[in-house]
Amino acid sequence: MSATLRATGLSAGHGARVLFSGLDLVVAPGDVVGLVGVNGAGKSTLLRLLAGEQPGGWGGDAEGEVTLGPPDATVGHLPQEPERRPGESVAQYLARRTGVAAAQVAMDAAAEELGAGGDGERYAAALDRWLALGGADLDERAGEVAAEVGLGVPLDAPMTALSGGQAARAGLAALLLSRYDVLLLDEPTNDLDLDGLERLEKFVQGLRSPAVIVSHDREFLARTVNRIVELDLHQRQVGVYDGGYDSYLVEREIARRHAREAYEEYDDKLGALKDRAQMQRNWMAQGVRNARRKSKDNDKNVRAKRAETSEKQAAKARQTQRAIERLDVVEEPRKEWDLRMTIAAAPRSGAVAARLDGAVVRRGDFVLGPVTAQVDWADRVIVTGANGAGKSTLLGALLGRIPVDEGSAGLGAGVTVGEIDQARGLFLGDEPLVTAFGRAVPDWPESEVRTLLAKFGLSKEHVPRPASSLSPGERTRAALALLQAREVNLLVLDEPTNHLDLPAIEQLEQALDAFPGTVLLVTHDRRMLDTVRATRRWRVEEGRLTEA
Repeated sequence: MSATLRATGLSAGHGARVLFSGLDLVVAPGDVVGLVGVNGAGKSTLLRLLAGEQPGGWGGDAEGEVTLGPPDATVGHLPQEPERRPGESVAQYLARRTGVAAAQVAMDAAAEELGAGGDGERYAAALDRWLALGGADLDERAGEVAAEVGLGVPLDAPMTALSGGQAARAGLAALLLSRYDVLLLDEPTNDLDLDGLERLEKFVQGLRSPAVIVSHDREFLARTVNRIVELDLHQRQVGVYDGGYDSYLVEREIARRHAREAYEEYDDKLGALKDRAQMQRNWMAQGVRNARRKSKDNDKNVRAKRAETSEKQAAKARQTQRAIERLDVVEEPRKEWDLRMTIAAAPRSGAVAARLDGAVVRRGDFVLGPVTAQVDWADRVIVTGANGAGKSTLLGALLGRIPVDEGSAGLGAGVTVGEIDQARGLFLGDEPLVTAFGRAVPDWPESEVRTLLAKFGLSKEHVPRPASSLSPGERTRAALALLQAREVNLLVLDEPTNHLDLPAIEQLEQALDAFPGTVLLVTHDRRMLDTVRATRRWRVEEGRLTEA
């Protein structure tokens, strides 16, 4: 079905805090819209509003209207953290994420009513929806797609038993199987390996149905979208840019420069007029004082000349005031909040930062190794490989967090580790963020903890909340803040760009470039792979380590 999604005057916020307002958007067949903005700008909230979910926003207030043409078009909203429900199999998960499960329930209910003498039109509509969503051949297609993405588990396996990499493949399979008329995708690139990213790109590039995609993967955006909508939280503006992601970067910079130049021109004119007005007022006041001193002069011509001069000065002052009032007011562009990140460097370690010698790790059916490898001081090692190949296991063995079953592993002398693990595990508990962060830096007073977190966009609204209630992007920012708080000389980053917004990714890349210590980086971010300076590159495949 050819469908069009239209949003008119959308606004959303939390109490007095406005996320966005007056947003108008039309997404027609062939449109692939990239939705960008800093963490907390309201991107996920906007997707929920477009999907018709939670009309009051994310615990806040919303206004505006969203319409579909035709009204019975199907909308698929795939959030960034898919829920893995206890007892749900992979097949059931795929049916739920593709909308087929809900359509099946509706069709069964309509069939019961029809059998009891109910309206046949309701059953016909439910059947049409089930067929449109691909219910008739979902089971057959699910097996094929699961094999294509390398899921590697039977479809009756419980979702809760899947590894992170397998769960990512299951999410990709659900997306590839979907047949929605409109797609709303929230961070679909997270946790995907390079093969998964290529499959996702081909899927999006082949879409005929309209799509709105939230993503912080710069290369994915550059290859897929034909329009960008930017939620600028700091300027409190919504920007719409036609063209791809790279065109958006250029146009945004030009627009910001023009806005700044327009304000500066206005400010210069306003300042000059105000200075002139003040000077004219001073002249008038001086004229009055002079007139009073010479008020005894009885020469009529002199008095007339003074009166004429005073009237001219008053007229000039009124003219200047009218010029000020006629100026078109140009609001000063708000100064953008700008993350300035550094990584605190500890004194250098010994010559060897970490090593593995014939190390083997067994985790169920998976085996890593035997691996013999050494990371030297100031090495900058980038680690790549498919999901499930053993990258995180390799890092855990190097750090001594995962014991080896054979061989040996260990850190070198004087090594101080700073780590961002894939799960952001330090900030998953129920204790307040300020408490969880403070425990990691016990010598810091709470006021300094709060100040540092605020620099990373975690304000007084965030710090008392349970750490687990933060968004994935907010937890990642907290982990980055910790790297600035604690001095380290071995930096270990496992997919650090997942859930991180674009400005923060760029700041992380700059901080990495300036960090003088040893770096172990696992990433599938293709622009980061090209940007970050590396001395060595490792690839992990099916538990085996090779060096490029």
